[in-house]
Amino acid sequence: MPADHPTAGLASPLDQSTQALKGVSPARFEQLRRLGLVTVRDLLFHFPRSYEDLTDVRPIAGLSAEAIQTVQGEVVEIGGKRLPDGRPVVSVVLCDDGKHCLEGIWFNQPYASSRFRYGQRLSFSGKPKWFRDHWTMTHPRVQPLDSDTPADGQGIVPIYPLTEDLKSEQLRPLIRRAVEQFALHVVEVLPPEMRLRRALPDVQKALRDLHFPLALADAEAARRRFVFEEFLILQLALALRRRELRDRQRAPVLAVTPAIDARIRRLFAFQLTNDQNQAVADICRDLASERPMQRLLQADVGAGKTAVAVYALLAAVANKHQAVLAAPTEVLARQHWNTLEGYLSASKVRRLLLTGGKSTRERRAALNALRAGEVDLVVGTQALMQEDVQFARLGLVVIDEQHKFGVNQRARVRMLGVDPHYLVMTATPIPRTLALTVFGDLDTTTIREQPPGRQPVQTRWATAKQRDRVYDKLREGLAAGRQAFLVCPLVAESEKLDLKAAEKTYEEMRDGPFRDARVGLLHGRLQEKEKDAVMDRFRAGAIDLLVCTSVVEVGVDVPNATLLVVEHAERFGLSQLHQMRGRVCRGPVAGECYVFADPTSEDARQRIRAFVKTTDGFALAEQDAKLRGIGELFGTHQHGGGDLRVGDLSADAAILREARKDAFAIVTADAGLRWPEHELLRKVVLDRYGRTLDLAQIG
Repeated sequence: MPADHPTAGLASPLDQSTQALKGVSPARFEQLRRLGLVTVRDLLFHFPRSYEDLTDVRPIAGLSAEAIQTVQGEVVEIGGKRLPDGRPVVSVVLCDDGKHCLEGIWFNQPYASSRFRYGQRLSFSGKPKWFRDHWTMTHPRVQPLDSDTPADGQGIVPIYPLTEDLKSEQLRPLIRRAVEQFALHVVEVLPPEMRLRRALPDVQKALRDLHFPLALADAEAARRRFVFEEFLILQLALALRRRELRDRQRAPVLAVTPAIDARIRRLFAFQLTNDQNQAVADICRDLASERPMQRLLQADVGAGKTAVAVYALLAAVANKHQAVLAAPTEVLARQHWNTLEGYLSASKVRRLLLTGGKSTRERRAALNALRAGEVDLVVGTQALMQEDVQFARLGLVVIDEQHKFGVNQRARVRMLGVDPHYLVMTATPIPRTLALTVFGDLDTTTIREQPPGRQPVQTRWATAKQRDRVYDKLREGLAAGRQAFLVCPLVAESEKLDLKAAEKTYEEMRDGPFRDARVGLLHGRLQEKEKDAVMDRFRAGAIDLLVCTSVVEVGVDVPNATLLVVEHAERFGLSQLHQMRGRVCRGPVAGECYVFADPTSEDARQRIRAFVKTTDGFALAEQDAKLRGIGELFGTHQHGGGDLRVGDLSADAAILREARKDAFAIVTADAGLRWPEHELLRKVVLDRYGRTLDLAQIG
C-alpha cells in the first residue's frame, strides 16, 4: 500500500528510499519507481495478487495430472532439438530414485540449458502431464536444492504485480529483505481488544505471513487483517461524517401537515405506489426533525423517484423555505424542469431554471432573486455550485445522480445554505456493499415497485446477420407511430477504434435504411441550445429515430419512444445499458430493445447475457460490480479498480459488515476518537478521508 497507508506520514525508517536496500541498483530503482515502489514502506505494502502452492511435494511415481505439484531429483540428461517449424526445445530429465524420471521442457528458450548441469539436485514445480511413457512438465518452476540461499521458489510462492523488465525472481528477494529488516518499524493502528475479538494477527506478523506464508491459511488470515483495517478506516470516516451532519448541525423543521400533504398530492394525476408512499413517509419524518435529513433515495428505472423528489421539494416550499434540485447535466436538469412545469403550471410556486447557458445579465438577475428570497424552487446544474450563488432561506437540497457529480462539486452543494436537509437520489441501483461505502453515512430508501400499467421491455441480443431484420422491426414500429433511439458508443469516427460513431451512423440512417423517416442526432459535443432543440423536437414527435450517444442514459422521458437499438453494447457497463433501456419503458406500450454486441472476453459475454436475461436493475448492479469493479469510491468514475487497495466489496462483504459495525460502535463511544487506543486511527482517518469527505477536525 503506497504513501496513503495508515502509517504513512509518520517519521519512520520506512520512509527511506528503496535504494537503501541491498541489491537495488539505479536501474532496479527505476523499475521499482514505475511500479510506484519508491520507499521501503511501498515495498512492504506491495501485496501479492495471488500465490502458487508448491508444498505438494511428491515422488515422481506418485504424480497425478490434477494440480501444481513439486518433485525433487537429480539431473540425468540435458538435451535440445528444433521442431519442424524451427522452434528450439530444451529438455532436462530429473530422476528421484534411478527408476522414475520426469522431463522438464522449455520452448523457445535455447539458453535454458545453460542453467543446468549433470548431477545437480533440483526441484521442478508445475502441472504434470503424461506423455507416451513418462511424466512431463512444461516450463516448470526450478529451485536448486543444494543452495544455502533462502528458497524463494519453494513452499507458498507469492505472485506480485510487476512492470516491464522486472521479474518476480528479482522482486521477491527485495521484499523479503524489506520485511526482515523493516517490518518491526510498522506501527500497529488496530486496538488490541479489537484484534483479539476479531482474531486478527498483529501488523508485523500479518506482513510476514502475507508475503512469505508457511501455509495458504496464514496468507488468508493476514490478508483478512489488512482488508478489515482498510474497511474500518473507511467506515470510521463515514461514521464521523454522519455524526458531523446529524449531531452538530441544525436544520429547519419542515413539518408536513395533512393539509400540506393533500395539497401536494392533488398535483399528481396518479396514485403513488406503496413504495413511493413509504419513501414519502421516510422523507416527511426526516424533514420534521431539526437534524438535517441525510437520505439516499434509490429506485429502479421507471419506478417513480422523481415524483417523490417533487413531493419533498414542495414540502419545503410549503414551509416557506427555498428548495434546490441539482442535476449533473443540462439535459437532465431541463427534463426535471419540464416535469416540474407540468406539475406546477397552475401553481403560485416561484421557480427558476439556472444552468450554464444563461447570459451574464440573466444570471445576475437570477442570483439577486435567489438572494432576496424571491424564488421558492430552483432547478440547475453545476451552475448552482458557483461561489456567487446564495439563498435567503434554503431548506432542502435534492441531488440527482450524485455519483455523476465530482467530489468538490458535491462539497459545494453542501455549502449552499445553513444546514439544509439533503436528499440524494439515483436511478442507478447501487450494489449493497457499495451502498455501505459511498453512501454509508446516509439512510436509504429503495423504490422497486413499478407504477401500474408499465410494461416490461423485451430485450434481444442481435448478431450482425440479423441487422436487416432489426431494421425491419424498427421501420414497422415507426410506421405505427412509435419513436426509437439508436445509441452509438462514439460521437465521431476513430482511427484507433473500429466502432459505430453517432455522426456517421446518423448520415447512414438518414440517407439509407430510414430515408423515409425523420432522423435526428444528439450527442454531448453539441451546444446546449442545439441539444435542447433536438430534444424538444423529439418530445414533440417531430423526430422518429434519434441517433445518439449515451447522453440519453438519464433524463430523457418520452413515453412514445418504445424502441431502442444499442450498437457495440459490450462497450457499456450493465448499469449503463439498464439506464438506456429505461428510456423505452416510460409508456403503456411494451418497449423493445435490441443490442448488437461482439464481446471478446468472457466478462463481456456475461454482461450481455445478464442484460438480456433480466430487467431487475438491482440484480444487474450486483453483477456489474462483480464483473467491472466499483470505481473510485468518492470520485466520478463508475468502473475500474477503485479506491480500495486490498479489499474487494463483493468477495469481502462479510468483512465489510464487521468493520462497519465496529466503526460505528467506536464513534458512538468515543465521538472524537480521543481515547489513547484510537489516537492512531483518528490520524489515519483524517489523513486519508478528511478532505474527501469534508470531515472537520473531529473531537
